[in-house]
Amino acid sequence: MRKFEDQDHTILHGDVLEALAGVETDSVDLIFADPPYNIGKDFNGLRDLRDEGEYLDWCREWIDECVRVLSPTGTFYLMSSTQMMPHLDLHCRERLEVLSRIVWTYDSSGVQARKYFGSMWEPILHMVADPRSYVFNADDIKVEAKTGAKRNLIDYRKDPPQPYSNEKVPGNVWDFARVRWRMDEYEDHPSQKPEALLERVVKASSKPGDLVMDPFAGTFTTCAVAARLGRRTLGIEVNEGYVKVGLRRVGVPSDYPPEELAKVKARKTKNRSKRDRGEAADADVGQATLL
Repeated sequence: MRKFEDQDHTILHGDVLEALAGVETDSVDLIFADPPYNIGKDFNGLRDLRDEGEYLDWCREWIDECVRVLSPTGTFYLMSSTQMMPHLDLHCRERLEVLSRIVWTYDSSGVQARKYFGSMWEPILHMVADPRSYVFNADDIKVEAKTGAKRNLIDYRKDPPQPYSNEKVPGNVWDFARVRWRMDEYEDHPSQKPEALLERVVKASSKPGDLVMDPFAGTFTTCAVAARLGRRTLGIEVNEGYVKVGLRRVGVPSDYPPEELAKVKARKTKNRSKRDRGEAADADVGQATLL
């Protein structure tokens, strides 16, 4: 286990269960957990695929550790695959209060499936330790109430009648674009979550100075967003390559040389986009003209 830290931020490089065992009970204000989904993705050389029963037992073990370290007024967001979430939901509801079951939906430019309806959403559980005492900053996450704002509707139930508010707290269907290669925030990771999604989570369920933990930090989006918003952070990651990403994004000092932490914008696939193919074709035509 390696530990990198400054006054407000800590990165633990090692196994999640070993790392969690060293976290103080009741010490974390907000947890966002986005574990491997057990669907065979390659995480920088670590393949995510094991027996389903073994995978679920492992999930229950680290979930219980997350519940242990969660503060009495804390909030826990858990992501999973559509296949595994029902099992984890049943486990979590015996330990925490589930406030919302969120759908993160996104579009896809490619073919999802040919013989069934492809998945274009991922589930998120929003849970708290105590339903009578938890953080939810509704005013910090309001979005446009499109119907009221665009149609200028009047609420005649009020005396006197008033226009409907043009802002509202988001519902439990969240539409955020997936992270694409051409985005500035992109890192070389097969399931990077968008900063906009994490910004909503952090703003809604924590206060400046609170401790935000991500036990599967990956590209450290949770920690980077939380740090930008004035929260303290704790990120756990088993893969050294992603730890280096976290050191750069969060700004935690380390003994790695700067060139090892530099961002390299590698593609997840060797297939070129339509735009790239067009640019290459134009370059070939221009070269042929010069010849």
